[in-house]
Amino acid sequence: MPNDDESRGSSITGDKSVLVTGDLEPWQDRRLPAKERVRDLLGRMTVAEKVAQLYGVWAGVPRDGDDVAPFQHELIEDVDWPELIRFGLGQLTRPFGTAPVDAAVGAMALARIQGEIVAANRFGIPAVAHEECLSGFMTWGATVYPAPLAWGASFDPELVERMAAHIGEAMRGLGVHQGMAPVLDVTRDPRWGRTEETMGEDPYLVATVGTGYVRGLQSAGIIATLKHFAGHAGSRAGRNMAPVGIGRRELADIHLPPFLLAVREGGARSVMHSYSEVDGMPPAADHDLLTGLLRETWGFDGTVVGDYFGVTFLEALHHIAGSKADAAGLALAAGLDVELPTVHCFGEPLQAAIRAGTIPVSLIDTAAERVLRQKCELGLLDPDWRPVPPALDAVAGADGDVGRKVEGTIELDPPAARAVARELAEESVVLLVNDGTLPLHPDRRIALVGPQADTVSAMLGCYTFPSHVGIQHPEVPLGVDIPTLLEALADELPSTPIDHAVGCDMLSDDTSGIPVAVSVAERADVCVVALGDRSGLFGRGTSGEGCDAEDLRLPGAQEMLLEAVLDTGTPVVLVLLSGRPYALGPFADRLAAVVQAFFPGEEGGPAVAGVLSGRVNPSGRLPIGVPRDGRTQPAMYLSPPLAQRHDSSSVDPTPLFPFGHGLAYTSFEWTDVQADGRTPEPGERLVTGTDGSLTVSVLVRNTGERAGTEVVQLYLHDPVAQVTRPVVRLIGYARVRLEPGESRRVGFGVHADLSAFTGRRGAPVVEAGDLELRLSSSSVRVRHTVGLRLVGEERVVDHRRRLTADVVVE
Repeated sequence: MPNDDESRGSSITGDKSVLVTGDLEPWQDRRLPAKERVRDLLGRMTVAEKVAQLYGVWAGVPRDGDDVAPFQHELIEDVDWPELIRFGLGQLTRPFGTAPVDAAVGAMALARIQGEIVAANRFGIPAVAHEECLSGFMTWGATVYPAPLAWGASFDPELVERMAAHIGEAMRGLGVHQGMAPVLDVTRDPRWGRTEETMGEDPYLVATVGTGYVRGLQSAGIIATLKHFAGHAGSRAGRNMAPVGIGRRELADIHLPPFLLAVREGGARSVMHSYSEVDGMPPAADHDLLTGLLRETWGFDGTVVGDYFGVTFLEALHHIAGSKADAAGLALAAGLDVELPTVHCFGEPLQAAIRAGTIPVSLIDTAAERVLRQKCELGLLDPDWRPVPPALDAVAGADGDVGRKVEGTIELDPPAARAVARELAEESVVLLVNDGTLPLHPDRRIALVGPQADTVSAMLGCYTFPSHVGIQHPEVPLGVDIPTLLEALADELPSTPIDHAVGCDMLSDDTSGIPVAVSVAERADVCVVALGDRSGLFGRGTSGEGCDAEDLRLPGAQEMLLEAVLDTGTPVVLVLLSGRPYALGPFADRLAAVVQAFFPGEEGGPAVAGVLSGRVNPSGRLPIGVPRDGRTQPAMYLSPPLAQRHDSSSVDPTPLFPFGHGLAYTSFEWTDVQADGRTPEPGERLVTGTDGSLTVSVLVRNTGERAGTEVVQLYLHDPVAQVTRPVVRLIGYARVRLEPGESRRVGFGVHADLSAFTGRRGAPVVEAGDLELRLSSSSVRVRHTVGLRLVGEERVVDHRRRLTADVVVE
């Protein structure tokens, strides 16, 4: 056992004599490969020191207030801090995202904590600090970007990558190492409250946009964490953490591809398991998933971390473990490395099981090796590592006691970050229908009514600091400037009279304010009705984690408000600020225009106002279809023929607005389709092998009078296959900005691998036969079709197959 009094220190720099005197040990030598360094270090560590690297601690979590994680208050226990860290510590949970704290003050507090951890363990190993970062660094005062569903609506992975780089730079600058994003779940039922956290209903879109996020975050030196692996969004009836009753084919073809692309091409360094059971097996205990597939097949060599309390849930909720020690053994054997958010099963229960011989030390060695290798890659094993962020070095005293003189010295919402937030918000706004009422004429009197018209919450998803944590601290200022839609529209149209009324509340059926809203609408030339969601956690909102919907009708009294305003005869522009799509069928033929924005962040008000005024030409496309009737079962576009409308059922699942749909204030012409550089003959099927490829392209021209962006989408239709297939599925897309009269050629390099699917024997195959490539402006609006015939032997492919189309815009 190590000498607990050895090399104790008190400075926040955490200096250890072993680190700064004498010759370096091999594990400290940066010239050696990480694997060699870690092997040397493991050989020097006791079992207790290795186990200490396998859990986090959630320090400072409030004992009162509302939960921000499932069963938080039942499971959080007080810890003896000196005893907890005496052998080291794997992770620190949310040092900035638990309570409001000034960035610089929080950074110095984190440095002091890290100094204590370094001083307490004989090797001077600091902890990995992790934070939520789904809609930006989730801390007080940081830029609030659009929710992930808005990223999907942008169809712009490059912009999402830039956003993630800004997020990562802010986190790294304060001493954070790991970000708990992106969410790569593919929406299968929009009643699920976490739909807002996803990038939509298509795995290709989720994969490409999500991989852009991974690249951006990790370019700043922050570990990206893919979640929730896997199948989490397939829960029955859209209920949070409910069982997932899908087969292996849906898991392989729908839920896994985003994770595969993010691991293989994004280089993601961490994965978080899902809470839900998949066909009876919780992923936290699934060796076939976490080790067989993720590590042995895909070659992933990063860390697998537990979703908050997920290891405990193996005993407490799933009942596949009889004790905390059993839960720890199952998770470690499956391939999970770190228990989060705090130590439960991986503490004394695990230590006791090791002493009893019921859990082999080899499992500890395997997990500790992965954790320490990641710390090595982060520089946390280097002898000159210091916990104080470089930006604060100048004000940190020798003993680290800087008091509060650093307060306000770090800006987490700089102009460059706000500019990216504005750009992404503008690109994500979707114009669903327009009879010419939009853009709004500045000389017309406008009524702006609805519960989303003048509230900051209309812009915010559940994983933003104001919604997630700030709402429990009403005495603390918001921390960032977030204009409401009313404020933004008044700035956008300064000479236009705008009358405002709330009308109703989305969290109740109170209709007492509707008559006032009707009166305001009657006096106006056009009425903008702002409706949608209030994001929250575990039933404290209409969207967000644990805020699932019974159906897809607008919550509260919002439909009654919309109906009443439509009855006035004043042209109505509906603006939806929400975390999921809502059914609009009962109102669609009476609405002058519909604008959809998915929690567009701090610049969402100006972005939506810009679309309403015409300053912004909308270019967003639906990442998920909008239903016609909110009471019908969810119907995703990525489904086989019998999931579509047919005469054997009285229920029509056809969406009102399909995946990929979106309008602009200009028009586009698609002509001169070519395949491999020539124009196909009418009815011709181009021939290539089952291991071949070809290029299809189309000339897109802006035929309107203003600049705009078209989103060219490429879908695959497989008319006959050995198993049932979706009618169409997305295999490529490109955003193309064009000036009036400008033309550009958009080309897609399509490899036969993109036709792969899970065949009858359970392996992905590329089979010979006829296919159609559909150049489309949505999943149902086909502009041009190119016939294709694959010839040759059926190929069994694997994770190394081509996953994306090459895109060239000339």
